Amino acid sequence: MSEEVPRPAERAKRLPRAVRERQILDAAVSVFSRYGYHSASMDEISEVAGVSKPMIYTYLGSKEDLFGACIRREATRLLEAVQDGIKPDLPPDMQLWHGLRAFYRFVAEYRESWTVLHRQAMTVGGAFAAEITDMRTRAIELVAALVVSAGTRKGLGEQAEFSGAGLSAALVGAAESLADWALDHPDVSDGVLASWLMNLVWLGFNDLVEGEIWKPSESDD
Repeated sequence: MSEEVPRPAERAKRLPRAVRERQILDAAVSVFSRYGYHSASMDEISEVAGVSKPMIYTYLGSKEDLFGACIRREATRLLEAVQDGIKPDLPPDMQLWHGLRAFYRFVAEYRESWTVLHRQAMTVGGAFAAEITDMRTRAIELVAALVVSAGTRKGLGEQAEFSGAGLSAALVGAAESLADWALDHPDVSDGVLASWLMNLVWLGFNDLVEGEIWKPSESDD
């Protein structure tokens, strides 16, 4: 393999199981992010983690099991970061802006995690793609709650609920695409990225909750 992955100076001994599992998962995320699921080897993960392959199998199972554990841990960390970033005492638009900032901050600080979640897991497909779909569904529900809340404040009721999920899915997709772009543009701050997306998307949401709906000038027969 052409890229060098940092390795521990020596194999650690007698660590608590939880610490050892975290050590293995950290190493696995690093290796998977560089080489992808198929090209990454358990030998490489073993070397980076500083543990034997039998120990990896004992603690976290097969390579497939290990990759799944990485996805679940990183997805949970990402969603928790976003939820912690939202300030519930603020209006919905500011809640979303803070949530987006937390999201882009996570991507910047944990590039390997985002690479595994966004670039690697979806290309492998199968059960791994289902894990990512579940993460995206939870993110959409989080955004939809803010959209519906904004609409309810304006008295739109069912109209806000009807459009909230679909528009939130569009926003989440846009947020992910911008995060992928941001990996190659690390000089752009999380606040700027969040503001770009708010200007692109929330202004449309705001028109919707104000009851202003765009329609084509001519019907398409």
